[in-house]
Amino acid sequence: MFSLNGKTAVVTGASSGIGRQQCIALAGAGASIVLIGRRQEALQETVRLINERGVATGATAHTHVVSWDLTDRDTLQALAAACTSFSGGIDILCNTAGINHRQAAGDITYESWDSTLNLNLAVPFFLAREFIPHMQQQGWGKIINVASLQSRQAFANGLAYGASKGGIAQMTRAMAESWSRHGISCNAIAPGFFPTELTAPVFANPEHSDALAQRTAIKRNGDMQDLEGVTVFFASHASDYITGQILYVDGGFTAL
Repeated sequence: MFSLNGKTAVVTGASSGIGRQQCIALAGAGASIVLIGRRQEALQETVRLINERGVATGATAHTHVVSWDLTDRDTLQALAAACTSFSGGIDILCNTAGINHRQAAGDITYESWDSTLNLNLAVPFFLAREFIPHMQQQGWGKIINVASLQSRQAFANGLAYGASKGGIAQMTRAMAESWSRHGISCNAIAPGFFPTELTAPVFANPEHSDALAQRTAIKRNGDMQDLEGVTVFFASHASDYITGQILYVDGGFTAL
């Protein structure tokens, strides 16, 4: 039920953080992985970590690296073609790339607003739409978006980011309404506080990060491995009757 053997997954933001961990998890479950990001060396490091996990478990992973600037929406069709050239079709899409400028409301510019909404909200939709025809044809597919605590809660210096992640929550539901009748599940993972490049300012202050940990039911912040199970679940047949949902992987932060 949780096997991804014979499936091909595309992961954006694969060069670090959540995207990197998703690549490791999906490859470990048997999927071939197309890694997308801007930084070639960082993508190769993700491949190394996938292979390292494979050596430990005896699994052989098939990976393909695509260095690409996702912010240019006019190139997404070409990107999708490059991804499908490796396998003929994409079964799973993890829309994980994102940006957070962390600006106060008065400091947000037209440029920073547009760049945030473009990468965090527009690109996931338009890239998903490129892969939908193949998923429809085979009657099965998985779209996994990345929401946020800010999909439902306002944080300081997060107006533009929060707007984009609130949009992700609603877009995930709308994707489910549009595509689930064709066997395509569309769900979102909403992480709590995990040590990634985007949250580096939070974890740079031990007192701040410890205070956030105390606001969870579990009394700790997330370890990257905590994201692996939910990623494989949403990518596999185990979640075939689940769609349009936002699952908070936050140690109970939103439960308190």
